[in-house]
Amino acid sequence: MTLPHLPADASALPPPPAAPAVQGQGHGRPKQPPLTRVWRGRDDDPRWARPAFLGLLLVVALAYLWNLSASGYANSFYSAAVQAGSQSWKAMFFGSLDSANAITVDKPPASLWPMALSVRIFGLSSWAILVPQVLMGVATAGVLYAAVRRRFSAAAGLLTVVAFALTPVAALMFRFNNPDALLALLMTVTVYCVLRGMENGRTKWLVWAGVAVGLAFLAKTLQAFLILPPLAVLYAVFAPGRPLKRIGQLLLSGLAMVVAGGWWVAVVELWPASSRPYIGGSQNNSFLELTFGYNGLGRINGEETGSVGGGGGGMGGGGSQWGETGIDRMFNSEIGSQISWLLPAALLLLVAGVVVTWKARRTDTARAAFLAWGGSLVMTMVVFSFMAGIFHQYYTVALAPYAAALVGMGASVLWEERARFTASAALGGTVAVTAVWSYVLLNRTPDYVPWLRWVILVGGVAAGLGLAVAGRLNRQLALGAAGLGLVAALAGPTAYTISTLDTGHSGSIVTAGPAGASMMGGGRGGGPGGEGGMGGGGMQPPGQGQQGQQAGQGQQGQQGGGMGQPPAGGMPGQGQGQNQGTGNGKQQGTGTGTLPGGARMGERGGMGGGGGMGGLLDGAQVSAKAKALVEKNADDYTWAAAAIGSQNAASYQLSTGKPVMAIGGFNGSDPSPTLAQFKSYVEDGKIHYFIGGGRGGMGGGSGSASKIQSWVEKNYTKVTVGSATFYDLTKPKS
Repeated sequence: MTLPHLPADASALPPPPAAPAVQGQGHGRPKQPPLTRVWRGRDDDPRWARPAFLGLLLVVALAYLWNLSASGYANSFYSAAVQAGSQSWKAMFFGSLDSANAITVDKPPASLWPMALSVRIFGLSSWAILVPQVLMGVATAGVLYAAVRRRFSAAAGLLTVVAFALTPVAALMFRFNNPDALLALLMTVTVYCVLRGMENGRTKWLVWAGVAVGLAFLAKTLQAFLILPPLAVLYAVFAPGRPLKRIGQLLLSGLAMVVAGGWWVAVVELWPASSRPYIGGSQNNSFLELTFGYNGLGRINGEETGSVGGGGGGMGGGGSQWGETGIDRMFNSEIGSQISWLLPAALLLLVAGVVVTWKARRTDTARAAFLAWGGSLVMTMVVFSFMAGIFHQYYTVALAPYAAALVGMGASVLWEERARFTASAALGGTVAVTAVWSYVLLNRTPDYVPWLRWVILVGGVAAGLGLAVAGRLNRQLALGAAGLGLVAALAGPTAYTISTLDTGHSGSIVTAGPAGASMMGGGRGGGPGGEGGMGGGGMQPPGQGQQGQQAGQGQQGQQGGGMGQPPAGGMPGQGQGQNQGTGNGKQQGTGTGTLPGGARMGERGGMGGGGGMGGLLDGAQVSAKAKALVEKNADDYTWAAAAIGSQNAASYQLSTGKPVMAIGGFNGSDPSPTLAQFKSYVEDGKIHYFIGGGRGGMGGGSGSASKIQSWVEKNYTKVTVGSATFYDLTKPKS
């Protein structure tokens, strides 16, 4: 596609509001007072633009806050660490799973810090944990608007925010307590800072970009570096200034990144191992090993020692135990419904945007914007598509800001150029392709609003035809076609987003949309990554029980799996609930686990002990009697109890508020503590109970957890409370 009519410097596009060095500036108008500018926006903004933007942010915030407490403690693994951080500054600094600092989560702790501070201020609750995540979603939307609006129209910025907020996986993860929310925000800030630097070559923006990447590293380690290659090449080639200056700026940015992310790593590595918690996820108590092994190259080649199934790599045939790999991975039945609704449009509009600006001068900021967001999208997509290691559907939230920006910018440019048939045809074709793809995605869940896919298909194709000749229509008809196209493009993801907002999510693996919308690893419960059969009935804070009955299809943490329900037996104020899954014709995904009134949820396939896979991917059900037992004389011990696997330990810790040792970390495969260390703790009277029923060593680690469990069962008295088994470590067998 060529658009030879466009000016070489793309000056038809609105100029950015930056320093006089940026094209279109230097108009000499006096600066507005800060409060006036917040409400009024840029001098050249239409009067509706800034109120519309602020109103849209408010709508996003209210939508993401809707039904927030339905998820309870969400991922109890991270919620336990948040609770620990709210009780101990040392635990907060290291990201410990308990306030006595036995072991950390298997990520750096930056994403935990805002939540831990919130819990310190407001007390432990679902809202205190999850509201900071919602605010990160709103902040991401704001940064996206600011980035797009600087070079394109206000309408482009607003469309970007809408496209981002209505991405189902974004609606999921900015209401959940995994590290991905902070990572996505900081990656968006990084692209914004790079684009600001490319406006006038000012070094400070490259430095801030480096700081953002460094902080993102402290959220989710090496994933933060995925967008560095395209952004670095972009700046080196297209930024203003002499080549040596640009290289120097990039080096300074790299230094800022190392400082912003490396200070914490240096402290951890230099801190005596005997006085800090064990680094969860590592086999040698080293954060560097965790970074480059389990959370690094292991994610690429599948050789993650300590992971579920134990570093087995791929399964051959283009697949792995974490789903099919390949160029179409982001679009397949495992991933597509989470993120891919607007991906075809984003890729098509990326091509269109590059073509539009191809002959612009080297430093043109419109082309830079397309290349920055497009390069980040493509680079991340490629890595996600071929990584053979641990991969969950919700990782794709990282793509949402990049795709949304491309949709907003590209649609705006082609609309402004609709008088030329090449532009209008490209816009119409993009809308039609998006509608067809929405039909395909909706057809994967044929029982979910069955009429919607046909309305989208017909409306999208009709709108595409109208937009293709928009340059020959009067303004009213052209606007009508554009409005119909916008509705058709967004109706599918909107439906899935509404379903996501209306449903609680708990456990380690969660997905957006209705039940059956995303099947990993050959169906629900079919293996690691499958939803039903892997999760458990999640945990609910006191007083936030759910009522009613949900029909589902075996989706862990949602329909057919826990839906954020309370643990068995009862915390005060819990409601009664029951979930039931059908397995979507693949594999039954029903859950059990005693709730008040006799309803059952949370157990899977007889694997016992707690949530899915013996509490591996979700927590145990803590009855009122079990809670009372663990709380008894708990303050006399360093740890009220110990349990194999972080999720089981987290359930009891969140229920009682007392530190519970997670033996073996998340998978029960970390060599912490060793059998000798555990014996020493018991002899010193530091642990009261051992909680039975865990499944230690599933990740191919040292086997310490299994050795500890065998030693305890052989030497200590069993105490049964309902369906839970405890061993009183103060009462050895005679």
